[in-house]
Amino acid sequence: MAVNLPPAGELSAVPGIRIGTAAAGIKYQERDDIALFALERGSNVGGVFTRSSFRAAPVAVAAERLGAARGLVVNSGNANAATGYRGLEDARSSCALAADVVGCEANEVLPFSTGVIGEFLPMDRMAEGIRRAGNALQDDAWLPAARAIMTTDTQPKGVSGRFEIGGSHITATAIVKGSGMIRPDMATLLAFLGTDAALSPEKVQDLARDLGERSFNRLTIDGDTSTNDSFVVAATGRAGVGDEHYDALLTRLTPLVVDLAQRTVRDGEGATKFVTVTVQGGASADECLRAAYTVAHSPLVKTALFAGDPNWGRFCMAIGRAGVEGLDPAGVSLHLDEVCVAHGGLVAASYTEEQGAAAMARDEFTVRIDLGRGDCAETVWTSDLSYEYVRINAEYRT
Repeated sequence: MAVNLPPAGELSAVPGIRIGTAAAGIKYQERDDIALFALERGSNVGGVFTRSSFRAAPVAVAAERLGAARGLVVNSGNANAATGYRGLEDARSSCALAADVVGCEANEVLPFSTGVIGEFLPMDRMAEGIRRAGNALQDDAWLPAARAIMTTDTQPKGVSGRFEIGGSHITATAIVKGSGMIRPDMATLLAFLGTDAALSPEKVQDLARDLGERSFNRLTIDGDTSTNDSFVVAATGRAGVGDEHYDALLTRLTPLVVDLAQRTVRDGEGATKFVTVTVQGGASADECLRAAYTVAHSPLVKTALFAGDPNWGRFCMAIGRAGVEGLDPAGVSLHLDEVCVAHGGLVAASYTEEQGAAAMARDEFTVRIDLGRGDCAETVWTSDLSYEYVRINAEYRT
């Protein structure tokens, strides 16, 4: 089940990046579950990661290895989280295995994992899978990689773009996995963007942070932050676009990662609705985000979204508990798409339940809230909470 999720389509090869995938049988017997990215010498990697106190072993290792890098090794089916010292050693061993294939030092490889928490990696199967992925390295395997990193995703998610900046042509391709346990806190579950821009370690780190803040940090599916959240940008330096073009590069790449973030919500576990929550009229961006996320996280709001029930009191409840200090309900208004539901903190004189139900019957619509106290605005994207979400997560390990 997904909401108007477009197919990944053709994903462009990025000069300086080769990718191989393989089936290691970590959890999924029917498809590849290892993806290996080989980066040409001179590549730099930036990343943002979960701030969970239970951050997974591969996150801890990857966060130490940003900057000059030669490889990324990713597995699905097992998160290697809550695995202690052994988990760290297994993550480092995975990097060493990948380094042997890529032809670099082990500390030049970053590890990433996704799947069940609290189980150790099957290192014998990992070793064989990494070896086979190394034998399969090729330029145009972004789509197989997007499939290999999936868990409960219904289909692979990826985007590509080609741009001209400063008289030079650049290529960018990005993939993401994630459909549940999604409320990013500095990152999304697993996302990788490759470009042939020539960026310093400092600038590629800025790019990961700035792109993540504009996209993946503006979505929520169920309000839960993963132990494994990682968003990584790899710049291979093959194109003539460098640090001096940073602002232009950020501008051109932002729509790509926003598209990818929205695809994550569209593929939310059990999702039947794609909902944009815009909060305007705030005294600060922070209070707009607090209100937007409180509405988007609320189980009562999300079940109303699923039912198409215009119970606008649930929106009032969420706005009221968002922690917007000094908020005056008399200044608050609410729209569902073009339908004015409430104005001045009261139901609008022109509003009818039929209008609200018609707006919420759509598979995509916007909840627009005006706090009536300033000029700031922020937007987040979310999905509804359905019976299917409960089933998927109740049966996740079966």
